[in-house]
Amino acid sequence: MRSDLMKKGVDRIPHRSLFRALGITEEELDRPIIGIVCAQNEIIPGHMHLDKIAEAVKAGIRMAGGTPIEFPAIGICDGIAMNHEGMFYSLPSREHIADSVELMANAHPFDGLVFIPNCDKIVPGMIMAALRVNVPSIFCSGGPMLPGYANGKKVALTDAFEAPGAVHAGKMSEEEACELVEHACPGCGSCAGMFTANSMNCLTEILGLGLPGNGTIPAVESQRIILAKHAGMQIMKLVEENICPRDIITEKSIRNGLAADMALGCSTNTMLHLPAICHEAGLPFDLNGVNAISDSVPHIVKLNPAGVHCLVDLNEAGGLSAVMKRLDAMGKIDPAARTVDGTWADRIAKAQIRDDDVIRDREHAYSQTGGLAVLYGNIAPEGAVVKKGAVLPEMMVHTGPAKCFDSEEACCEGLYAGKVQSGDVVVVRYEGPKGGPGMREMLSPTGAIAGMGLDSTCALITDGRFSGVSRGASIGHISPEAAAGGLLAYVEDGDMISIDIPAHKIELLLSEEAIAARKAKKTPQPPKQVSGYLKRYRAMVTSASKGAILDDTAF
Repeated sequence: MRSDLMKKGVDRIPHRSLFRALGITEEELDRPIIGIVCAQNEIIPGHMHLDKIAEAVKAGIRMAGGTPIEFPAIGICDGIAMNHEGMFYSLPSREHIADSVELMANAHPFDGLVFIPNCDKIVPGMIMAALRVNVPSIFCSGGPMLPGYANGKKVALTDAFEAPGAVHAGKMSEEEACELVEHACPGCGSCAGMFTANSMNCLTEILGLGLPGNGTIPAVESQRIILAKHAGMQIMKLVEENICPRDIITEKSIRNGLAADMALGCSTNTMLHLPAICHEAGLPFDLNGVNAISDSVPHIVKLNPAGVHCLVDLNEAGGLSAVMKRLDAMGKIDPAARTVDGTWADRIAKAQIRDDDVIRDREHAYSQTGGLAVLYGNIAPEGAVVKKGAVLPEMMVHTGPAKCFDSEEACCEGLYAGKVQSGDVVVVRYEGPKGGPGMREMLSPTGAIAGMGLDSTCALITDGRFSGVSRGASIGHISPEAAAGGLLAYVEDGDMISIDIPAHKIELLLSEEAIAARKAKKTPQPPKQVSGYLKRYRAMVTSASKGAILDDTAF
């Protein structure tokens, strides 16, 4: 056993004495030792109940003959960190989480690991760590939040983030907004729509690292506790058979993940996290190749904010196994891809599609192409990403004058001051991986645009990124970013910008001569003054087109 490195033989007498100090018996020490990586904390609603999940996982491990030992991981709530300096730290926390798990798991050689995340950067950070450490591992998330009910309708976090714009525009009363405060997020779990947390929890299951139901069983259901116990039991089988994350995460599983991503209309943040996951797995990731998959896979599940359904509806309709059953029937996935409990063929054979409206067939798909697209053009030669499944039909092709802002705060101020007019293309720059630094999410501006009723006439483009809560013609990850000298830095108010999402194009309508003249007379904004972790992060972070991974080529 790997754990023998810290517990066996005469030379490990002091080590065993330290284990005894923990109250661990000889019998427990003789068993496989399983590390439980739990991100429970009291600041993220999706994480406040993870201690209960951890206890269930431990019960499963003990039932199967193992010894569980828990250690923590940090987590940032993107919603609470949104629209202030806290968001500078969200994406960088992904690298910190991966690093900290690597440190703990290698300093204490566990025989296996169970990862218990639930939200945003915690899930991909843990997947990156699992691939880096590469010992038998399984994931068990905390599950999605239920939707709330306010002002006579079903609501979720989307409604709360769009409320400020609606109040400013006189489309919602403050009393109605207070009703949303009370009921949009009714309890524990990852926020109820197909936002980044649920996108990544679903992809964890699709990639094969979680048991069926990992991405969709609601946080408050007893089935989530049962799932956790099964995950605890299953890790013991993985340890016995020495099945590791790199045996599961292969090019085959990544292709399946991308196909499901398009079918589900996941968050644009998946286009940051999947490249980073591939990097840790030693696999190639071709951002340009994403469009080929998107063009061939229909959008068959449309969840909040793009649609009316939530994760609980998808779970009741058969979950992700049912989605994969649909995709397999279309020939869009490889059912031979491995999972923590067999292959996708095994899961598909047991799957049932219980609601044809929630999980549609090709004929009745929302779109014959997938929910995400990568756009290219002179303003984004390395790519930009849009959640096209959440774009209104009238905004799929749009040309309009630029209205430029050099920060998220300036954009929000401009929106509420009435500086943005119908037809504008709102430009938010210097918010990329280096420019932020930290590539902040632009949920407050997109929420304001939707709340003010401008989402049917205005687009927003940025070198920052978007929460999965965002909807509308919101185009992010523009690469190269403004702070790296990208063309976005040289756009001026009134410049015409053309967006053609079906054709995967985004262009600044200026001649090459005009662009050259603009560059000759204008210099990009100087870097912001930062210190500590952000300073180190900015020095090493790469382009969004590479997943905003850290450059380790100097080492």
